[in-house]
Amino acid sequence: MTTILKHPFSNILDNPDGFYVEINESQQRADIVLKRPPFNVIQMPQRDQLRAAFEALDADDRIRIIVLRAEGEHFSSGGDIKGFLEATPEHVSKLAWNVAAPTRCTKPVIAANHGYCFGVGFEISLACDFRIAAESTLYALPEQKLGQIPGSGGSARLQKMIGITRTKDIVMRSRRIKGQQAYEWGVATECVPDSELASAVSKLVDELRSFSPLAQRTAKKMLNETEDCLLTTAIEVEGHCYSRLRNSEDFKEGVEAFHGKRQPNFVGR
Repeated sequence: MTTILKHPFSNILDNPDGFYVEINESQQRADIVLKRPPFNVIQMPQRDQLRAAFEALDADDRIRIIVLRAEGEHFSSGGDIKGFLEATPEHVSKLAWNVAAPTRCTKPVIAANHGYCFGVGFEISLACDFRIAAESTLYALPEQKLGQIPGSGGSARLQKMIGITRTKDIVMRSRRIKGQQAYEWGVATECVPDSELASAVSKLVDELRSFSPLAQRTAKKMLNETEDCLLTTAIEVEGHCYSRLRNSEDFKEGVEAFHGKRQPNFVGR
């Protein structure tokens, strides 16, 4: 007897809560846009939906680059405080997994930050591959003021980026740092005037689209998986990845384009 199975999350994206998705096929770009003015507070159910949105876009062949951005004055002031008290321990234990969706995504993910970027808003931005910060951006992990600590990977990711001393300064003092300082510390990829945020993101999207999709996926996976490795192990993994790409159509095309002094036409194989 044949049984029809139904996935428990099959309709999770039917009614996005606090965000929407834009797809620009000509640019091979998808934008996940936070929209819950004025502070774009991220609700508990929204975290599951955001994870599902990243997974759906990762599987969409039309998309090369994903951008996480927000409407209004602020990127996000963080999560719904009351929601933490109402959520079950089992649900809370999944918060970091949901927020890590941009990291697990095989495609490049860009966070476009402006205004308040606090709590989970900061944590999900840290899970992205690139953070373009407007000058108005204020980053913070303010959980100490609530008698808590960051619970979605924020302190762990930050410590990898900037070291324990600066991470303690941010986490243990609930300190806010501006976009320019975040850039100087290595948290932000770039810091630009607010009026140039959209154009800076578009420029980065176009740049990333010019590379081989296969090489991009390989580089992201390799860098993520070797972050905690010994140097010798990381070098060996890099060598294996290089060897696999050596036989790809994109590498052959890249070499031929280089010698032919033309732009390559990468196909992702």
